[in-house]
Amino acid sequence: MTENERQNIKGEKEENKDIVKEERVENAEQKVEEAKESEENESPSLEKKIEDLEDKLKRTLADMENQRRRFEKEKEEAFDYGGFSFAREALNLIDNLERSKQYLENDEKLKNTEALKKISDHIDIIHKDMLSIFKKNNIEPIESINEKLNPNLHQAMMEIEDEKKEPGIIIQEVQKGFMMKDRLLRPSLVGVAKKPEKNKEESKKSSENTEKTIKN
Repeated sequence: MTENERQNIKGEKEENKDIVKEERVENAEQKVEEAKESEENESPSLEKKIEDLEDKLKRTLADMENQRRRFEKEKEEAFDYGGFSFAREALNLIDNLERSKQYLENDEKLKNTEALKKISDHIDIIHKDMLSIFKKNNIEPIESINEKLNPNLHQAMMEIEDEKKEPGIIIQEVQKGFMMKDRLLRPSLVGVAKKPEKNKEESKKSSENTEKTIKN
């Protein structure tokens, strides 16, 4: 082999080496570009995941806060109105005391006797003590007599003719009602005033006479 041939072979080898290097460099650059593109494509997805996690966290915290407030409210109501049912049942004791006193006072054998006076005094003391205990526990009677009928507090059981009272004014209390703070334990059972029938007829005749006068 001549020197020229050796030089040519050597040159070809070096040329091939350069080509391989260039191809490797191009491949490396291509991989870098692909990696960048892949990263760019994944970035929005990661950001969205982070946003979703933040949103879930906010909702979870909001739910926890709502539950805490609900628990606090239920705890307060349990503290304030825990004895609601018991208090409503206890009102029967007051009713029975009042009925007992009324029954004794209507007994012909006991009327105007010293025994009746003593019994009545004892019943009044017990009645007063019970009302005092109720008041300490925020249970108080509803005012009814001479008050305007309030459907939220009173239940009308009858209408009573009364010339002196306006219609709808309470003039009789059949059973006393009670409130526990701002809640109704039971309504007052009452009788309300209404115009006497005679006055209604007179008003009707007066109205008819007025109409006739106007027509004439």
